[in-house]
Amino acid sequence: MSTITIMLVIIVALALIFDFINGFHDTANAIATSISTRALSPKFAVIMAALLNFAGAVVSSNVAQTIGSKIADPSKLPNGPEIVIAALLSAIAWNLITWYFGIPSSSSHTLIGSMAGAVLAGAGTGAIHWDGFIRIIQILILSPIVAFAAGYLIMILLKFIILATGNTSRSKLNQLFRKLQIVSAVLLSFSHGGNDAQKAMGIIVFALVAAEMQSTLDVPLWVKLSAALAMGLGTSIGGWRIIKTVSRNLIKIEPVNGFASDLTSSIVIQTSTQLGMPLSTTHVISSSILGTGSALRFYDIKWVTVIRMVMTWIITIPISIALAYAIYYLLFVVL
Repeated sequence: MSTITIMLVIIVALALIFDFINGFHDTANAIATSISTRALSPKFAVIMAALLNFAGAVVSSNVAQTIGSKIADPSKLPNGPEIVIAALLSAIAWNLITWYFGIPSSSSHTLIGSMAGAVLAGAGTGAIHWDGFIRIIQILILSPIVAFAAGYLIMILLKFIILATGNTSRSKLNQLFRKLQIVSAVLLSFSHGGNDAQKAMGIIVFALVAAEMQSTLDVPLWVKLSAALAMGLGTSIGGWRIIKTVSRNLIKIEPVNGFASDLTSSIVIQTSTQLGMPLSTTHVISSSILGTGSALRFYDIKWVTVIRMVMTWIITIPISIALAYAIYYLLFVVL
């Protein structure tokens, strides 16, 4: 095989490994609330999420095309495959570090930061599409704020409806919202697959265009299916460390705010996916939980955990930029 073919094989393998890790790293958030409230058993929730992530991943390619073109133009990067390898190694490393410590960081943040760092190392500042890069960063910053506000408002609305109907029996409300949580968990898992799996697809397409194996940003069917399968398999492993952080260490989740959180997250993620913009499902889901929790019991929120999470969110992009830059320099300059 030629050198470029070998590099593409490595890229596809790394992209699918990233997607697999993303499955048990990020997808844990999509089922954390329903497991916490016992609306779904852990085993059933993981299987359901795996299947729905696979389904969500194959329905569109808007986000993949954004990843493949908005940070840099792959057709103008003679060393595009090397850049992608460095970016993927960086993103995988940070995902594993944060997973090990049970911190719900963002696979999106680390992938975007890693791509920027690798492009900077391999092609310089002029190769980055700063307008596209900044727009992606804006969505990454704004989406959790929107999720927090929307979660707060939806929870307030649900409280008003509950009081207006006079149905204040705690046991009956819990029974009702556990059933509704099944629906919201389905929507959230499908939405997660539709946004997150496309990031790996976009990276593979970026590499294919850079290697002149295709001239457009269209996502081949084999790329869609392989990325969807990798995320589905990753989901089936389960991210129990992160499920514990999200479901127990933020605020006590009850069926009503669990349902409100999942519904809010689904709306925000689906909106972003339709706009073709990647976001952090981790940040959106965690912020939705905080928003609904604030509407119920603001002072019960475990702010120490929140501060720890926010600090991780803030440092992920700069650390990923530096890590990818160092990996590219080490692999393709020093060695």
